[in-house]
Amino acid sequence: MEAKLKIKKSMTFKNKRIVGSIIYNGFMILLCITLIYPFLWTFASAFKTNYQIYHESALNLIPNPFTFDNFIALAQVYDIGRMVFNGLYLALVIPLCSIFVSSMAAFALARLRFKGSNIIFILLLSTMMIPSYVTLIPNFAIMVKLGLLNSHWALILRAALSGSATAIFLFRQYFLSIPKDLENAAIIDGCSWAGVFFRIVLPNSKPVLATVAILSFRGTWNAYLWPSIILQNDAQWTWTLGLKLLSEWETSQSILMAGSVISILPILIIYIIFQRQFVNTQMSSGFTGT
Repeated sequence: MEAKLKIKKSMTFKNKRIVGSIIYNGFMILLCITLIYPFLWTFASAFKTNYQIYHESALNLIPNPFTFDNFIALAQVYDIGRMVFNGLYLALVIPLCSIFVSSMAAFALARLRFKGSNIIFILLLSTMMIPSYVTLIPNFAIMVKLGLLNSHWALILRAALSGSATAIFLFRQYFLSIPKDLENAAIIDGCSWAGVFFRIVLPNSKPVLATVAILSFRGTWNAYLWPSIILQNDAQWTWTLGLKLLSEWETSQSILMAGSVISILPILIIYIIFQRQFVNTQMSSGFTGT
């Protein structure tokens, strides 16, 4: 009798686990569809006509007919290649500068313990609460004095000299997780602090490097306000600036969707390539030592 009761309880527990698993997985699938569907609709609409977008069901994601006319019409109005090149060029150079400056600052705060290092770190983090709009006028005045108005160098130098509080935080937290025995062994072998940084720490920090690169790439590619102030000549424009102008006068929904696809693709490709490193760093960055 007791054996039968145990078997019955076991079966009941298993059934509850199965039902719970089905409910949880079903909810997560529904949530994923809800989040992903707008992107799928945007991609599909870029290859549709306006008639299809306005008269067919929003659940129909298959273009019929499948057309590239929206991209052709867009290319007739904008120099897409030049704008995309400008955006990609800045989105590659600025992250490199940000990584270089932020990683060195984080290494000093994580490993070169000195008086006031924690205070400096707290002050750096506090800058995250200051809106970027506050620094627009001083930065603009500095760039005018340097003669860098309407130049990509204004965007690059601002990122290189200011660094990023978020990037410094991520680097510092990750550097703290690297065993000190590695750097101690390097120092005993005659390696300088610069050697420790470039030969030991950075090669073992690929996940956080990928994470900062993704965040900086996304921020630079999507940047609008600061580039719109500095880049007054459309020959220097990025695709984000062109897309903003397009949204102000273009009435064709399908052409707007084509422009949006061009804007989304680079970020999507970068994230797909480095998604594993990105997720690993986000999971570990907040649980290391201080």
